[in-house]
Amino acid sequence: TCSQCRVKEGPKPLHVRIWECGACGAVLDRDVNAAVNVAKAAGLAVSACGARVRPGLLPAQRDETGTHPKPRPTKARQTGIALL
Repeated sequence: TCSQCRVKEGPKPLHVRIWECGACGAVLDRDVNAAVNVAKAAGLAVSACGARVRPGLLPAQRDETGTHPKPRPTKARQTGIALL
């Protein structure tokens, strides 16, 4: 898909790194064109659902606060017995 005019010309072999759009004549680098298309699609998705790209910080849920207890080693680890 051309990032300039949005015309879909179809898949191209991977060895084609630069191509010219048959509709608008734009000369496009394959990777840059793909990155522009992805960025435009992300912007459309965000504007469609109304979400902010980087929402503000939220406080942790009550059950997520504090430190978690460290797991105790099992008896097998203390004695050096390997578990198979």
